[in-house]
Amino acid sequence: MMKSLVMGVALATATPGTSAAASNCAPRDVVVDRLAARYGESRQSIGLGANNAMVEVFASPETGTWTIIVTTAQGLTCMIASGQAFETLAEAPPAPGTDA
Repeated sequence: MMKSLVMGVALATATPGTSAAASNCAPRDVVVDRLAARYGESRQSIGLGANNAMVEVFASPETGTWTIIVTTAQGLTCMIASGQAFETLAEAPPAPGTDA
């Protein structure tokens, strides 16, 4: 199932501020509400990216769909990537000096 939440083929490589991303961006509350209502996705993880951008992963444990969004410091939220087969992992980090 391909998401139609203003997503295009260029979504996986689009970043906030590019013309490809412009059609994949909206206020954060609109994006979060749509992910919950249409796909049953909720936030699974969060982190800070470059320029204080908030990076979030939303997913549905029931359906396995997932979406990565980035919210700029100015408040614009853009969808960066989406897919299927999401799994939550609890892996221990590799021991120092060993390959990951």
